[in-house]
Amino acid sequence: MSHRTEGINTERQSMIAQKMLTTNKRQKTENITGKTIAMICAGLLVIVVLSITYFIASKGLSTFFVDGVSFKEFLTHVKWDPEGEPSSYGVLPFILGSFFVTALAALIAAPLGIGAAIFMTEIFPGFGKKVLKPVIELLVGIPSVVYGYVGLTLLVPFIREQFDVLGFSLLAGGLVLALMILPTITSVAADAIEAVPQDLRNASLALGATRWQTIWNVVLHSALPGCLTAIVLGMSRAFGEALAVQMVIGNTTKLPSGLFEPISTLTSGITLNMGNTIQGTPYNNALWSMALLLLAMSFIFIVILRLLGRKRLAK
Repeated sequence: MSHRTEGINTERQSMIAQKMLTTNKRQKTENITGKTIAMICAGLLVIVVLSITYFIASKGLSTFFVDGVSFKEFLTHVKWDPEGEPSSYGVLPFILGSFFVTALAALIAAPLGIGAAIFMTEIFPGFGKKVLKPVIELLVGIPSVVYGYVGLTLLVPFIREQFDVLGFSLLAGGLVLALMILPTITSVAADAIEAVPQDLRNASLALGATRWQTIWNVVLHSALPGCLTAIVLGMSRAFGEALAVQMVIGNTTKLPSGLFEPISTLTSGITLNMGNTIQGTPYNNALWSMALLLLAMSFIFIVILRLLGRKRLAK
């Protein structure tokens, strides 16, 4: 009996070992397959990004290397008249318009977004998670043309009547963009504030700090990199927005001189004129150069986000 029992145990052990080897081989095959698919997908993404960058750069740099336009003139001159005699390719009004409307939107949306995030996470977290967060997520999904149409039909006439101006202005564009980027800033800032350890709040309260002192000096200080990331994300969306801004800013190629003056941005200049030009002409290449500036700004925003992310991880 003992020999038979030993034989059965040995047979079971060999079967278990065989199953383990089979499982290990299967897992190894699945791991290799998964890694291969992931590498192919990552490689395709890199190829797409490099292809887009090369295409825009080859078109945009033609303005300087083929058409002979001065890079300094392109960035610093204020006159935009590609079809004139002689032609002029100064995009400074477009650049300043983009920066001004983005900065104004960030100045309006950043305090409101961070304040809303504090309310959602620190003041009334139950109400914030059940009601405010779903509402904010709905705002994110609204198309930009809807924001632009609301600004065109409500905001522009209001500014015209209240201040006796044209209505199409830097202020209108900044307000519309502020409303568009407010959900992004609020959501990202709320996630950053929620990530602050509860022990820091408890320690601050144990030392005698009030609730508001804890929020201001402890919570916001700890979540500062995340809040800055939220603001930069909002600014990156505002800088690249075209349709909503185009509908309310007036689209005039002159330097902005005040909040109530009509302006133009890089995105609105491209969308309004690209369809009216012929491929390969200096006018068309100049518009691609403006697109190259937008791409460069997108890369700058990405670098800033990466730096803020590293700072957040370091803390």
